[in-house]
Order: sequence, then C-alpha cells, then structure tokens
Amino acid sequence: PPMEDAWLGKATERIFLPLLQMVLPEVVDMNLPVEGGFHNLAIVSIRKQYPGHAKKVMNALWGLGHMMMLTRMLVVVDADVDVQDVRSVAWFVLNNLAPDRGIVQMPGPVDDLDHGSYNVAYGVKLGIDATRKSASEGYTREWPPDIASSASVRKRVGERWREYGLDRIEKNLRPDSWSGQGLDALARLLRSERGPEAP
Repeated sequence: PPMEDAWLGKATERIFLPLLQMVLPEVVDMNLPVEGGFHNLAIVSIRKQYPGHAKKVMNALWGLGHMMMLTRMLVVVDADVDVQDVRSVAWFVLNNLAPDRGIVQMPGPVDDLDHGSYNVAYGVKLGIDATRKSASEGYTREWPPDIASSASVRKRVGERWREYGLDRIEKNLRPDSWSGQGLDALARLLRSERGPEAP
C-alpha cells in the first residue's frame, strides 16, 4: 500500500514538471503513478504538432538524465487526456494504440533493482504512443470522436445504481465517479434490458 514515499514521489513529479516543460514545452502534464514506483511508469500528455512527435518526446525524456533515464515505460497521450486519471489513460491507450507503429523498445540503462531485466543496470524500456493518428502519419481514415457522456447522465445513472442491481460494485467503479468513457455503452445495455423508459 502507498506510504510516505508516495507523497514524496508525487511532490517530486509536481516540482520537476515545470523544469521538464522548459526543455520540452510541448509537455502539458506528467503522472508518475504510485503503482509504478515513480520511475517504472511515466504518463505524459503533449501538444502533438507533427508525425512522430510522441516518439521524439520519448527519446528526449529517456535522455534527460537520472530522473527519467531509468523510466521503464513511457506512455504518451494527447493534451486533452487527464494523465492523473489512470482509468481514462488506459481507455485512450487501448483505443489509440496501433501496435505495429506505436510501440518503441529502447535498450539502455535501467535501475539496478529492476528485477525484470536480464542484466544488472541494463535492459529494454517500452514506449507507447497513444496519441491520435493523422493523415501525415499514414492514417487514411477520419479519426472518430471520443465517446463521452455528460456529467448529468453519469450523475443520473449513479443515483439509480442500486435500482439497476449494481449496488455491490465498489464506489470507485460507479459511473458518477468515471471520466465518462464507456458509460454510453453501459447505458445502452441497461436501456435494452429495462426498456425505453430507463435513462
């Protein structure tokens, strides 16, 4: 479970973000999740401006010295993604990642304590480009709009959660605490089972 070092890690993240933005002004926000031990996973949002921009940011971060060079996994998302909402980030990664083009493996230095590496202090890092794709990157279709429900719909479904028979689900899984992705699909499912009068 998170302990005192969790707060120190988050403080470090916030303190170093403005310095990082001086070197990489396209960076909007950064999350070093507690679950990643602060250096095993970094989620970064950027103002994407050109093809390969996410990969440029990955290489720059891995080259920024001790703070970022040991980061095992970097996830890069668009500027409008809340990197502090890991559930939302997962939604964008799962929907935006093109595995043949969006995954980068980079050999280099890793933490001495990295037990996933075959060698001491040397291994492979993983970069994930979860940004929207454009025609200039070879994407020929129109990029679909994000699926999101309004706050009022999420609130209504959350208020009727018990009525739907879903009251045993943990509070943090309830739709009134979601960022909105996926709620439309749940609402459609509930409507189809309960009839047109359901919200």
